[in-house]
Formats: sequence, structure tokens, C-alpha cells
Amino acid sequence: MSADTMENITANEIAEEGSAVPTERFLTFTSDGLSIGISTNYVIEIITDHSITMLPLVPDYVKGVINLRGQIIPIIDIRLRMGKPSIEYTGTTCIIVLDINATQIGIIVDAVQQVMDINQSLISPVPVENQLELINGMVSSGDRSVILFLDCEKLVQTY
Repeated sequence: MSADTMENITANEIAEEGSAVPTERFLTFTSDGLSIGISTNYVIEIITDHSITMLPLVPDYVKGVINLRGQIIPIIDIRLRMGKPSIEYTGTTCIIVLDINATQIGIIVDAVQQVMDINQSLISPVPVENQLELINGMVSSGDRSVILFLDCEKLVQTY
């Protein structure tokens, strides 16, 4: 599929195009102006207000841990983890709690957007010259914007 064709695909067409290739549900969120998607298979819940206990001697992107119903979960600021500048947290800032291969982790994001069904055949690899460490694919959402996909396996390996 050409880049021109992909530019004309709307978010609804992403879910509707072709039934031979399975679609997958993705939760989209923003971080530093980027739209990022994560498979809902990893998402446990979204927390909007929770106290984070700071930890000493950890990288700056590890904000600490939370106690979620007796489970201690490390919290990573995804913006800092991707090498972007820190910002003051706002009312839209939230924590997405993930379960990746039986490892629970929380990521702080600027804002949650929506859940979308995306045809997996439309997900393209990120061009090598623009590759970000934790991003493993992208898709055009039709309104001249691009949704990047978070590589959850790499996130857990490198945190």
C-alpha cells in the first residue's frame, strides 16, 4: 500500500478494511505530542489519581512504585523513558497499568485518547533513520497524523 493511499484512510477504515487480516484493539494515548498505541491485551486499568512512593537510586524515568490492591507496581514516566523533557503533571495525566508477560508495570502518560480497532496489515515498521527505541510500528490515522506503537516487550526488558 502506498503512502498516498495510507494518508486517505480514516480511523474507521482502519478497522473495517479487509476481514482476512485480524484487527487488534489498541488504547491510544499522547506523550510529548505523539499519539502512541498499546495493545489492550496488555492493559489492566487506567488510574487517574494515585500516590507514588519515590525510590532512591533509580533512573529518573522510574518515578517510584504504587501499591495497587496489595500489588507493588513500578511506575515509569514514558515521556522521560523516551528521552523527552519532563513536564508538570496535569488533570489529564494518568497511569496505565500493564501486564506484560506476567510483569506488572505502570506508565505515566500525558493523556489517554481512545480505544481503536486497527487492522494489523496496515501497521508499518518505523523507518530506520527515525526509529525510537520503544516504538515498533506505526500507522496513518487518516487525518495526517500517525499513531506509533509501543514495544511492550522491550519496555519491560529495559526498565
